[in-house]
Amino acid sequence: MKNPLIRFLSTLLATGLLSGCPDSPVSTKFSGHQSHPLEFLPALKGDYFRLDSVIIERPYHIYTRLPEDYDPNGKQLYPVIYLLDGDSLFPILATNHLFMHYDDYAPEAIIVGIAYGSFKPDTNRRSYDFSLPDSNGNPERGGAAQFLSFLEQELLPVIESRYPADPQQRILFGQSRGGHFVLYSAFTKPDLFKGLIASNPTFLPQRKFFKGTPAPATRSDLILAVTSGSKDIPSLRKDALTWHDHWISQKNNPWRIAFKTISAGTHAANSTDSYRFGINEIFKQEISLSRREAEQNAVSADDH
Repeated sequence: MKNPLIRFLSTLLATGLLSGCPDSPVSTKFSGHQSHPLEFLPALKGDYFRLDSVIIERPYHIYTRLPEDYDPNGKQLYPVIYLLDGDSLFPILATNHLFMHYDDYAPEAIIVGIAYGSFKPDTNRRSYDFSLPDSNGNPERGGAAQFLSFLEQELLPVIESRYPADPQQRILFGQSRGGHFVLYSAFTKPDLFKGLIASNPTFLPQRKFFKGTPAPATRSDLILAVTSGSKDIPSLRKDALTWHDHWISQKNNPWRIAFKTISAGTHAANSTDSYRFGINEIFKQEISLSRREAEQNAVSADDH
């Protein structure tokens, strides 16, 4: 009888497991179904499409998280929350919104992440898209007006034709340089978004612009939420407090300003805290009503 070890190795070789042959019968099989990866992350389940901007002449990758009760053929219209820096903030904040719906009674919403598809500077043009021009003509600054036109004329119409989106309930969130753009939008087209959330915004270049006179608004329900981490970069923290001190005394703002210092908050790691504060301010009435209804339903259930 052959040695058992020799017999075992012979069997492995015969089946190709030790041969390294590419046609091994145990090679991995992949399904021919081409699905979107986010289909298997239920907290982020929604849609994706690429939008090639005619205005900016660059593509953007658009991710959407759809509400749990989403019915494309239903009559309900949903608020839409647009996230700048969708490459990083969409998976964080879209998921966080689901938890806020459960715990804070925030209304369900369509969450839209505007992504570049890479962090590489030649692809990710956030520093240009989100900023005003500077006095030195820096080519990496100055695309804010063009990017706002892209949102207004290209992205928002696509979203509002593709989904049951409420055009009166648009929200824009931006962090750091994205917060700079949120403020720019608030000052130049205050009616475009009902609510704006600027998380640890950068005020340079053109710090003075954000103390100038905002464009007039036709709506009276606009809310501008600004947050500043107590441990943010010192210069940004100082600018945020100075900006707030200036505007808190003004009486003719086109928006209601909600300002909060995030205790122990750093520059980038507390985006969920900024988002939660802003959403709770923007939907304060809706949240209060939903909370009361939940409490009344709980009392009714106890009575039975």
